Amino acid sequence: MGFIVGFFQYTEIKTKITSVFAFLLAIAYLFQQGQPVQRLETVVFFCSMFLFDLTTTAINNYIDSKTNHQILPFSRAASLSILLALLVVSTLMGLWLVFLTDWVVLIAGGMCFMAGILYTWGPIPVSRMPLGEVVSGIFYGLLIPFLVLYINLPKESFLRVTAAWPTVSLDVNLQNFGILILLSMAPMFTTAGIMLANNICDLEKDVQVGRFTLPYYMREAALPLFAWIYYLIYPVNLFMVLAGILHPISLLLFLTLMPVHKNIREFRRVQTKETTFLLSIQNYVIIMGAQTILIFMGGLLQGVVG
Repeated sequence: MGFIVGFFQYTEIKTKITSVFAFLLAIAYLFQQGQPVQRLETVVFFCSMFLFDLTTTAINNYIDSKTNHQILPFSRAASLSILLALLVVSTLMGLWLVFLTDWVVLIAGGMCFMAGILYTWGPIPVSRMPLGEVVSGIFYGLLIPFLVLYINLPKESFLRVTAAWPTVSLDVNLQNFGILILLSMAPMFTTAGIMLANNICDLEKDVQVGRFTLPYYMREAALPLFAWIYYLIYPVNLFMVLAGILHPISLLLFLTLMPVHKNIREFRRVQTKETTFLLSIQNYVIIMGAQTILIFMGGLLQGVVG
């Protein structure tokens, strides 16, 4: 039990909701569309995604143990071994997925791997720049749904490549990409909200170790940004319903506005890692949990009507 507790602490298992909910949201949309799921490819993707999410957190904590004197639950040698084992297994799962699919998954997956590693490693880690919110939002909130939909939707739903020497042409389905971006707004914004709250709470400590995140540059404007990150999700949801992308039952997402607003107001009053940071995670679970369930319900209702 000691190893399991230490492993969960090292990889911060509770923060993996950002990848799991983004995955479930895309699955819910496939269900609403009546699109069968490619079981093997989807399971392999989930395993690779989840293990690499654990890997990126392990890398972050391992490096922070050197720069910030953070205490690890294992010795540095054991921590490095766990980190490398996670990296190898997640990479192998990713390569298996590429074998089952195509080069688009290789490129998108490779971008995710590179972003995850460079987040805290390298000459200029992303975590030391004012880009963490954008990078985490895009790679968790956008690329995960994209890969889930790309793997399961009919070929050429997003991209079509034709090669005839000496030219290569790329056709992009802007309608489907537009739907993807709208659908991904909630996971992108709520993931960015968690990152922004974390950086606001750690601002003073980060500056002491040479980490200049977005709140350092935004100062007082960081708190209004934290609020609007969540508020903007609701008009996007309304537009998706009006455009016929989501079932009208998804309008019930507006019922979450009251608890989300309450959490925003409390965080704007006090910003501490020990107490109010958890409010950003609560907002993530409230919004993403509700939207995922409502999209599933929309699929059920469409099936009944059909």
